[in-house]
Amino acid sequence: MQKTAYKFFTTILLTPIVIVLSLNQGKFIILVDHLNLLIHEGGHGVFSLFGRFLYTLGGTLMQILIPALVVIYFFLNKKIAGMQVSTVWLGQNFMNIGRYAADARAQALPLLGGKNVYHDWTYILNKLNILEYDAAVGVIFYVSGITIFAIALLLPIFIKNYRKVDLEMNL
Repeated sequence: MQKTAYKFFTTILLTPIVIVLSLNQGKFIILVDHLNLLIHEGGHGVFSLFGRFLYTLGGTLMQILIPALVVIYFFLNKKIAGMQVSTVWLGQNFMNIGRYAADARAQALPLLGGKNVYHDWTYILNKLNILEYDAAVGVIFYVSGITIFAIALLLPIFIKNYRKVDLEMNL
């Protein structure tokens, strides 16, 4: 029984955080949001080499790629607690993206750069000819974030014998 409690220690610690993040609905409130914003803006720079559409989408792509790479790092290094924390971070980014995408028509959220910049998701959804579905796109990202949260909390169940898994390739 004690092994089971230890196995779910990170889940127990993360559950209240996941609840708060879920109730917050992707609003900008915590210190990690500043890191996410930095990653988002950096993504624009990285993807600027590939034209305006990918430049604009690059912020969102980087918000997904960086946490996903951290999840993969912890997976490959067999660190389930790190996987859980970084998976929650990934889910939180999906929720933030959902809030931003849903704002495409209203453009009520404050943007870095003020009135001198354009709304990423207005541009993206306009280019895809689906601007009128901004709320639905936002919900898809938001629900994805909630689903990712659930996966993060349930990882100890999915990976029962994680310490016994050998991920190294024998060449």
